[in-house]
Amino acid sequence: MEVAGESLIENGAYFNRAIEVKKFDETKAGVKGLVDSGVEKIPRFFIHPPENLQRSLSETGGTSFQVPVIDFRGLDMGQRAEIVRAIRKASETWGFFQMVNHGIPITIIEEVLEGVRRFHEQPQEMKMEWYSRDSKQPVKYYCNGDLHVSNAANWRDSISCEFPDGTLDPEALPRVCRKEITAYIKCMAELKEMVGELLSEALGLSSDHLKQMGCTETQTLVCHYYPGCPQPNLTLGATKHSDPSFITILLQDNIGGLQVLHQNQWVDVPPVHGALVANLGDFMQLITNDKFKSVEHRVLARQVGPRISAACFFYPSTINTYKPYGPIKEFLSDNNQPIYRETHVNEYLAYYRSKGLDGTSALPHFKL
Repeated sequence: MEVAGESLIENGAYFNRAIEVKKFDETKAGVKGLVDSGVEKIPRFFIHPPENLQRSLSETGGTSFQVPVIDFRGLDMGQRAEIVRAIRKASETWGFFQMVNHGIPITIIEEVLEGVRRFHEQPQEMKMEWYSRDSKQPVKYYCNGDLHVSNAANWRDSISCEFPDGTLDPEALPRVCRKEITAYIKCMAELKEMVGELLSEALGLSSDHLKQMGCTETQTLVCHYYPGCPQPNLTLGATKHSDPSFITILLQDNIGGLQVLHQNQWVDVPPVHGALVANLGDFMQLITNDKFKSVEHRVLARQVGPRISAACFFYPSTINTYKPYGPIKEFLSDNNQPIYRETHVNEYLAYYRSKGLDGTSALPHFKL
């Protein structure tokens, strides 16, 4: 099995993954740079083992499950209890649901997708100014955050924008997508308040419980660009993983490729015009003592492209960076003991990043 940094003999040829990755990273051109150069075969460090490429039910002709779609229309007109019940069921069984009629204007959704496209498709020398792997840099462009620790790279480029406690000077954002990201992140902050209340109620708690815990004050917006791949059956857009956040709100375009692991089957999360995908993260599963699920998901590589998405991850406020989070006491009893030890977000993220997107969950590491 290929291991990060290991020298291998492959088909009689010497292959040192670390050297090839370093050379690729130093180009600062990302996956799009490979596509623009006319590459017909993907570099070896993008090739995934066959077990990572297990096909989905929809691809094999089996009966497909359907990811829940929850309509927020009527939230303030007598439908709130019904919507809360739907969120509870989806959170307990799927850890994923699509939201429609959520209140974010379609113009803002379309404009942020176009702004992300403009950033990734601008001349290479302009993008290179933003290329970085410095975790302390609030805005950065990169190819694969775990490139140097993963066993196989993913076919995508990203720009990441950190909004500690929901704030970031707009001047820190690239001019080519500044207006669009600023408008979108403002909408995300408003939607997060509403979704947080509904999740609290779905847990049987007061509507402001998660807010009082300071769970979702810091936002990280990661905007992905998945170019068309010449050998999509050999790689992935994103390896199987769960998110380390409390909750992630994802905007995807109409290309498709997102899949969620449900009952040990890969299920498509089909694009719905104007919809946003909510998926619960590891911290949500930890504090709810496994009542709500953080579910593994992946993105397929496609021959057609590009696919564009914007994932907004919600974490504790900066004043709660070292606050210990453990299972909520309301969920504990003699018959329901805590499953996880307390941890703070910095510790969790450090462990999560150290292992990379290796196809395994970080949660077991924190079990008692």
